[in-house]
Amino acid sequence: MSVVENVVLRLPEPLRSLALKHRELLKFALVGGTCFVIDTAIFFGLKSIVLSEHPVTAKIVATLVATIVSYVLNREWSFKTRGGRERRHEAALFFLINGIGIVLNSAPLWVSRYLLHLQEPNVSRLAEEFSDFLSAQVIGTLIAMVFRWYGYKRWVFPQADYRPRRVTRAYDLPEEDEQALGHS
Repeated sequence: MSVVENVVLRLPEPLRSLALKHRELLKFALVGGTCFVIDTAIFFGLKSIVLSEHPVTAKIVATLVATIVSYVLNREWSFKTRGGRERRHEAALFFLINGIGIVLNSAPLWVSRYLLHLQEPNVSRLAEEFSDFLSAQVIGTLIAMVFRWYGYKRWVFPQADYRPRRVTRAYDLPEEDEQALGHS
């Protein structure tokens, strides 16, 4: 039994049922929190040391690294009960969704820096750092997170047993569905 399962089993009953019902979302959030820490550390490290003149580039590099970690953790843990796609196809969809996510994640920082000019010498160093954190790490991450959650569940890791089918006549239904409708 995993550490997370042990923690969930120790929760009081109303929370335990809720946690079990939304376990994929909880796992997605834990992976997201881990990748947020990775992204933030790399972003501020690159922005402070190597790419001080190119904060959007630093953000893109940091998000790419966090995305690779996210793929492995989401594939092997958060959505391990889903799938059915060939790995190459799944990975391509994952990185396509995350490519869009990187744009969504970086856009608020770009707006903050280049449209609102929230950077030195227009504002203090503290105001620049605060606006970078707020726009890149809070606003951008929230926007991209909502998009990724939807994209992962809908396209990247769909339910393996989901097969849309068109039923035009009652005798096209599988036997168990026919019995449920009262047709025997």
